[in-house]
Amino acid sequence: MDALSRAGPRPARGRLGAPSSGTQAPAAPWTRFSAWLECVCVVTFDLELGQALELVYPSDFRLTDKEKSSICYLSFPDSHSGCLGDTQFSFRIRQCGGQRSPWSTNDRHYDSGAPVSLQKESSHYFGYVYFRQVKDSSMKRGYFQKSLVLVSRLPFVRLFQALLSLIAPEYFDKLAPCLEAVCNEIDQWPAPQPGQTLNLPVVGVVLQVRVPSRVDKPDCSSLKQCGHENLLLTPLVLSSVHELDLFRCFQPVLTHVQMLWELMLLGEPLVVLAPSPAVSSEMVLALTSCVQPLKFCCDYRPYFTVHDSEFKEFTTRTQAPPNVVLGVTNPFFIKTLQHWPHILRVGEPKLSGGLPKQVKLKKPSRLKTLDTKPGLYTAYTAHLHRDKALLKRLLGGLQKKRPPGALAALLRTHLLELTQSFVIPLKSVTPWKAPPQIRPFHQDDFLRSLEHAGPQLTCILKGDWLGLYRRFFKSPHFDGWYRQRRKEMVQKLEALHLEAICEADIETWMKDKSEVEIVDLVLKLREKLVRAQGHQLPVKEETLHRAQLNIEMVIGSLPKDLQAVLRPR
Repeated sequence: MDALSRAGPRPARGRLGAPSSGTQAPAAPWTRFSAWLECVCVVTFDLELGQALELVYPSDFRLTDKEKSSICYLSFPDSHSGCLGDTQFSFRIRQCGGQRSPWSTNDRHYDSGAPVSLQKESSHYFGYVYFRQVKDSSMKRGYFQKSLVLVSRLPFVRLFQALLSLIAPEYFDKLAPCLEAVCNEIDQWPAPQPGQTLNLPVVGVVLQVRVPSRVDKPDCSSLKQCGHENLLLTPLVLSSVHELDLFRCFQPVLTHVQMLWELMLLGEPLVVLAPSPAVSSEMVLALTSCVQPLKFCCDYRPYFTVHDSEFKEFTTRTQAPPNVVLGVTNPFFIKTLQHWPHILRVGEPKLSGGLPKQVKLKKPSRLKTLDTKPGLYTAYTAHLHRDKALLKRLLGGLQKKRPPGALAALLRTHLLELTQSFVIPLKSVTPWKAPPQIRPFHQDDFLRSLEHAGPQLTCILKGDWLGLYRRFFKSPHFDGWYRQRRKEMVQKLEALHLEAICEADIETWMKDKSEVEIVDLVLKLREKLVRAQGHQLPVKEETLHRAQLNIEMVIGSLPKDLQAVLRPR
C-alpha cells in the first residue's frame, strides 16, 4: 500500500500512475486535475488483508498511512448493510498532518467567489464512492468486490456522483487504461469558476454544470443554459453541482424537519443510524445543508465505521459528546453512543402515493441496544412551532402527483427562508455600518432589538425565538458566522481605503511629506495591491490599474537611489 502513494514532487507520467522516462515530453503540471480532484483511488477486497488500496492516481499523491486506512475501510459498506449490485455513497475524513501543499492562486480565486458553504475544505477530504458487489464464481469468495473513489476538497456531491456513474462501470469493465484516459480528460477541464457555466467532457459525454457564486440571488435557477453550437455532443445538464433531493432524503422525517433544522442550527451532536451507507450519507449531507446560506461549521461524517481513526475520540464517555453529525450503519453504535443527546434511526426509504410513514419522536430512555425501531430519540424541545401548512402543501403536492423536483424545491425554499429569517436580524444589528471602526457585537442589544426588527417580520412561524437565539450564540455556528462577517467587513474597509487612495490627489499630498512617509505609502499601497490581486480584497480591475499607476508615479518622484531600492529587479 505504501508504494502506491509516495510523497514527493509530481514527475511526468506515462502509463497510469507510473513516472515516465526522461526522454518523454515535459510533465503536465496536473493543475487542472487538482482543481477538481486530489486523487482517484481503487479499493479492493484481499483475502489476506481485507480492504486494500489497489491503486492511487496520481501515484505520488501524498496520503498518510492513517488516511489510506480510513479510505479503505470507508469505501466498503460494512457487513450489516448487505449491499449487492452497485451502490454510491460518500464519506468525509480528517486530513492528517495539516495542509501539505500551499493554497494555489486558483484555489484562492475560487474561494473568493464561491458561497462560504461551497468553499474548498482546508483540513478534510471528501470521498465519493462507487461500490460494486456482484457474484463471480472465478473469485475465491464468490463475489467481485471493488470500489472506485474520487477524493476531493470540493463538496460537489451531485457532480461527482454523476461523474462516477459514467466512469465506474467503464472502469470495472476495462480497468486501468480507461482510468488513465478519464484522468487525462479531467486534466483538460477548465478550473471551477463561481458564476460560470462549464462544459466538462468525459468518456464521450459532456457534463454541463454551473458553479454557484456568492453573489447569486437565493431564488435564481442553478443553471442557465449556454449555447451548444460549439459542442459536438448534446451536453448532459446537471441542475446543481451540490444540491440533493431534500424531499427524498427527508421523506421519513418530514414531520420533524423543523426540529432537525434547529438541531443543525445549534450544532448539536446527532447520530444517524441508517440501513446503508447510501441512506446514511445522503441524510447527513441533507441535514448539514438545511442551514444554508450559513456555513455548517461543525464536523460531520456522512459515513462512519468502528475502524475510523476518530472512533475513540467520538465515543468516549469521559467528556461531553463533540459537535458532530455522524452517519452510521452498524447497530453497535446504538450501545456505544447511548450517551449522545440525539439519535435518528431511519429505515429503508419507501415512497408510496401518500406521505411516507413518519418516524416518531421518542425519549432517549426508549433506546434498545438491539432492534431499535425507527424514530428520533431526543429530549430536546423545539423552540418554534411546527409549520403545519408546509406539511399540508407537501401532502397536497404528492396527491396531485407533482414532480419530485418541485416538492424538493418547495422544501428547500422553506428551509432557506427560515434560515434567512433567523439571520437577517443579525445582519441588520451588526454595527459595521460606520467605517472605518468595527464595533463589537453585544448580545443584549441584539435581543432587545428583536421586538421591532426580529424574524417575525419575514417568517410566520411562532415560538420562542429569543430562546433559540440565546442557544445559537453558544454554538459553533455563531462563532463561524461572526468570524466570516468580520473578515468580509475588514476586507471591504481595506478595499474602500484603497479606492479612496486611488481617487485622492496624491501629488498634492506628497508636497509637504518626508521621504520616509512617501516610502511608507508605497509599501502600504503595494501590500494592498498584492492582497487585491490575490482576490483577498473585493476591488475592480480599474482600481488595481490606478493603484499600480500611483505606485509608479510616487516612486518616480523619489531620488534615484530610493527608486532603485523600491523598483523590483
